[in-house]
Amino acid sequence: MNFNEKNYNIDHNNFNIFKLKTGYTMKKLIEFMNVLLVVLFLASLLSGKLSAQNLEANKDSELYKDFKAEFAWEAKVKIGDALPVGKSKHGIRNIIPITGGTFSGPKIKGEILPVGADWQLIRPDADTELNARYLLKTDDGYILQVINKVLIHNSADEPSYIKSVIDLEAPAGSPYEYLNHSIFLGTLQIPEIKPDEEPYVIIRVYRLM
Repeated sequence: MNFNEKNYNIDHNNFNIFKLKTGYTMKKLIEFMNVLLVVLFLASLLSGKLSAQNLEANKDSELYKDFKAEFAWEAKVKIGDALPVGKSKHGIRNIIPITGGTFSGPKIKGEILPVGADWQLIRPDADTELNARYLLKTDDGYILQVINKVLIHNSADEPSYIKSVIDLEAPAGSPYEYLNHSIFLGTLQIPEIKPDEEPYVIIRVYRLM
């Protein structure tokens, strides 16, 4: 072999090594590009899903924007023994006297006067309607009338539904006249009564904004 042939063989071997390295590099590059495409595709799907969720959240926010409520007060309403009236054309009727209690909120507080009662109706479908009418006396001496209509629905498959619509009547010109110009909703909680306590219920009142 002459000098030129030797050089040719060396160059030829180097070229083969270069081709091998280049082929390996291209293979890795193609694998990397494939992985990158998959990542970009998944990111696109996730972005679309998040955008859809945000859109739904915005729709929900838009849907309920007109139904915000603020807490008005919580009342501890003492009650007496039920007076059974019996079965009527609408269901089973009981009358529960309201014997007192207290109430307090950010803008108002006072006592519940022992005047009024809850006219309870157990309907044929087992739901219970409460129709309570009683009086509040604020700590600065104003008398407010409360009419609280409650629906109680018990189900074996769902938590009990206990919600109410409350009508308030405040004296004209009083600091509480604003109560005459809003809709109020409420909840009712029946706590576990201790042996030394008088029976009572907890009523929370909310002003619909």
